[in-house]
Amino acid sequence: MRSRTQVQPPPVVVMPRRILPFLLALGVSVLPVALDAQQPAPVVEGRIAVGAASLYTRVTGRGTPVIVLHGGPDFDLGYMLPELDRLADRYTLHYYDQRGRGKSAANVRPEELSLATDLEDLDRVRRHFGLDSVVLLGHSWGAVLALEYATRYPAHVSGLILLNPAPVEARVLTDVRRLYLERLGTEMDRQRAIATSPGYQQADPEAVAARYRIHFKPSLYREADYERMMARMRAGFIAQGSQGILTARAVEDRLMTDTWARPEYDLTPQLRNLRVRTLVVAGEHDFMLLAAQRIAAALPNAELVSVPRCGHFAFLECADAFLGRLRP
Repeated sequence: MRSRTQVQPPPVVVMPRRILPFLLALGVSVLPVALDAQQPAPVVEGRIAVGAASLYTRVTGRGTPVIVLHGGPDFDLGYMLPELDRLADRYTLHYYDQRGRGKSAANVRPEELSLATDLEDLDRVRRHFGLDSVVLLGHSWGAVLALEYATRYPAHVSGLILLNPAPVEARVLTDVRRLYLERLGTEMDRQRAIATSPGYQQADPEAVAARYRIHFKPSLYREADYERMMARMRAGFIAQGSQGILTARAVEDRLMTDTWARPEYDLTPQLRNLRVRTLVVAGEHDFMLLAAQRIAAALPNAELVSVPRCGHFAFLECADAFLGRLRP
């Protein structure tokens, strides 16, 4: 089922026939429905103890259980809201801030964390909510985490939804970075200047926000979407505070050591044996498009939906092109 399907951007959505078997296999209706037709589902926040630390959880919705994995990996779940909550009328969405990030940063020792502990935490979340088999929805780095988990625990994964996935091969990351630098151009010099400034090194939220304004400028197709995401991220950095930002950075360094920093890192051999039904969503303007294409090609039961005029934040930039179709 390796194919590349193009979906027209909103307001007109074209759903090719080849994607129907995938959606039906996940129990998804493909009938047009009005989004947010019901009253908003309540939001339940909680904590899952992990030694001296804890994982912040946010659960909302009704229906098929989904665990949502944020990207970064130094971000938290906040940047994905409120758009993904549009699925809450048909899915039970289990969000959590990964350990050492966002509201899960307290009492965390970054040197004790790794890819293995992140995967253990994901399994802990699944077990905490009594989910034998679950759909994993991951964005960017979250998609990498979802795939790493699925290759280890396929019996506990009923489906995968990968939004703008980051690379699962070190060599593809090299190609992605090359395209990123081409798009950023001379702005890379300004970004380096901010990244080496005392304010950024000390994790001043305003300096961090200024650096990410440059970093993500080539990542979104429309200026209005870019400004919305940057405002959202700035608010998140301010809420995190300097200590939270420093903790998240240190955790990110640990995760990079286990994955992209290793020249031999390549998950694709394991993906070829993964039979889980998978939907891969990519924006054609996303500088990580190659990663999505490579992942979809490696997975035996994957469908790639490519959305024109859409960048790295598909849930924000072109949500109607796929969110309205993921209906149980």
